[in-house]
Amino acid sequence: MKKLISGVTALLVVLGLFAGCSNGGEKPANDNKAETEISGTVSTDGSTSMEKVIGYLSEAYSEENPNVKVTYNPTGSGAGIQAVSEDRCDIGLSSRDLKEDEAKTLDAKVVAIDGIAMVVNPENTVSDLTIDQIAKLYKGEITNWSEVGGADAPVVLIGREAASGTRDGFESITDTKDACAYAQELTSTGDVIQTVASNPNAIGYASLAAVKDTVRALKVEGVSPTTETIQDGSYKIQRDFNIVTKKGKELTGAAKAFYDFATSKEADSLIEKAGAVPVVR
Repeated sequence: MKKLISGVTALLVVLGLFAGCSNGGEKPANDNKAETEISGTVSTDGSTSMEKVIGYLSEAYSEENPNVKVTYNPTGSGAGIQAVSEDRCDIGLSSRDLKEDEAKTLDAKVVAIDGIAMVVNPENTVSDLTIDQIAKLYKGEITNWSEVGGADAPVVLIGREAASGTRDGFESITDTKDACAYAQELTSTGDVIQTVASNPNAIGYASLAAVKDTVRALKVEGVSPTTETIQDGSYKIQRDFNIVTKKGKELTGAAKAFYDFATSKEADSLIEKAGAVPVVR
């Protein structure tokens, strides 16, 4: 009987040791969560037209990943491209395509499509322009609003600075590159909208995602700039929103995770909320 008890006791001890070793090899659920939790800062730099898009994306991402901070420096497309090429940010933001020399060292991924709206002051009676009329206006060949069905008043041309992606897109589509007779060349989308809103004779171009009630977007060739007309291509003045990274420099940690999120289908509803059009993925 004593032998039987001793045998059972020994067996229980062995089983206890085995269970202890087994449990010791497993990490608590909290430890696993800690290992997979993303943290850090993601720096973005570039297009002022992409402010709302990057704002929606970064806010949503940070809500899901509270230990990640996404920063945005609104310097313009050209400056953002330069910043990522010089390793001064993780991700560049550009509302124009990369130039041939830039594409040698950088990669661009389209995250959204944006309409470039032609905006006028709400007092302006003109509602529709052809691309040819827009080109003649910006080249200074049409100088009075009465020539396109408006009031007898001088046309004041508002545009962006030379490095702007919005300007590059506008001038490429209207075939006005290096030919525009700007009255003012401004450094941000917000400045264009504010200037047009304060001058009844002004016309400017701006990202549709940034257009406010203080200005009015014109039809172009009879087509209003909307999500539907941009997506189906019937609104002709449009361009891509790109996120730019450096070739040969793989993103890691929080920057890689944010890039993957921004280029996923999960981001589509946020891009729409920001007023831009998601790409077909």
